[in-house]
Amino acid sequence: MDKLKMHSPNLVDQNIDKLAQLFPNCVTETKGDDGKLRKAIDFDQLKQELSRNIVEGPQERYQLSWPGKREALLTANAPIAKTLRPCREESVNFDTTENLFIEGDNLDVLKLLQETYLGKVKMIYIDPPYNTGKDFIYEDDFAEDIDIYIKRSNQKR
Repeated sequence: MDKLKMHSPNLVDQNIDKLAQLFPNCVTETKGDDGKLRKAIDFDQLKQELSRNIVEGPQERYQLSWPGKREALLTANAPIAKTLRPCREESVNFDTTENLFIEGDNLDVLKLLQETYLGKVKMIYIDPPYNTGKDFIYEDDFAEDIDIYIKRSNQKR
């Protein structure tokens, strides 16, 4: 005879696991009443993930951050209307290969691969953009005036 469980399932933990599958960057850790670390949801981050606009929230905490991160989240979550097309004449053994070379905007390609190839791709190598000659495709100068920085970082009002 099977033993009966004497308590109901922890629905909060199950809900956190479900949200973690959909929004992994919204998962954080917090200490429980017993002092142990547990998974938790960063609701400010979740609000941003579910919004088409920048969500203003409380002071950002210690975390990996950079100028334009909120805008990057908006761009990452925005839908695109593009498609991948094979280039058979430039491919080697197109019908039998297990490797694909895909050329295009990194974010767009990853968005297109996300649904169809979820769990099927072993590795993706992304060749980063480089600023060469006069073709500056990647903004890499984040210098700002010291007074603007001090005000933005709430060191001065």
